[in-house]
Amino acid sequence: VQLQACGGGVVQTGGSLRLSCAASGRTFSRGAMGWFRQAPGKEREFVALLRGDAGRTYYLDSVKGRFTLSSDNAKNAGYLQMNSLKPEDTAVYYCGARDIWNVQYYNPNHYNYWGQGTLVTVSS
Repeated sequence: VQLQACGGGVVQTGGSLRLSCAASGRTFSRGAMGWFRQAPGKEREFVALLRGDAGRTYYLDSVKGRFTLSSDNAKNAGYLQMNSLKPEDTAVYYCGARDIWNVQYYNPNHYNYWGQGTLVTVSS
């Protein structure tokens, strides 16, 4: 199983980026696929998630209304549209996936698969 993440870059405050995560080798229709981020000196934190078995989305409170998840089942890919970016959004963003849904969806330790990370830098 591989997750390929891309789409990071450098933007100014208020700008937008779209991250992509392409999965190969497995689908996560009973689990979940989403995004975490890790800023320098900080732990990896949950950002957004699509629950595969219910089609429900979950977001970190600080990104609600700014970030939007979408998916393309035919391509087995997920996307994170990030608008109104802020300097505090600066981090390496990782797509993660798990085979079976778990209520602790916010805990990165419960994820089976990870992409390589893509850097998002928001300048003030």
